[in-house]
Amino acid sequence: VRVGIIRTRWNDEHVTNLVNGARSALKECNVKEENIFETEVPGSFELPLAARFLALSGTVDAIICAGVLIKGDTMHFEYICDATCKGIMNVGLQTSVPCVLGVLTCLTEEQVIARSTGDHNHGVDWGKTAVEMALLRNEAMGAKAKKEKMGFGSAEP
Repeated sequence: VRVGIIRTRWNDEHVTNLVNGARSALKECNVKEENIFETEVPGSFELPLAARFLALSGTVDAIICAGVLIKGDTMHFEYICDATCKGIMNVGLQTSVPCVLGVLTCLTEEQVIARSTGDHNHGVDWGKTAVEMALLRNEAMGAKAKKEKMGFGSAEP
């Protein structure tokens, strides 16, 4: 199984904790390090487009989109949450590449910490979900020949 992780730079410390949790789960599921591709985007709003690029490259079996959104004083939070969640879902539906919604949408930083550290690190669940959905996709669609290169580049040597 090949898994792409697209992470945001915004709220970097918390996102790093979540990505580390996802990576530990991938390792637990016997996904080799060389079969994990990681890249980053500025913020959560950019996750769906980057996921679409990666899905269309045909080089991964699942994608984890990792980010953290914390409510502020304006409606900006609601707009970004809505667009990000719908966008990530649409990428999965349009490309048939499972896209895990790994974006915490919290009201406070304390809620983020509770969900991104220790035994409650949601990243662990996202890693396991990515593997389960990748296996389901491969079974449902018939495993295709693996491309040699991972990421956004061409799979041609």
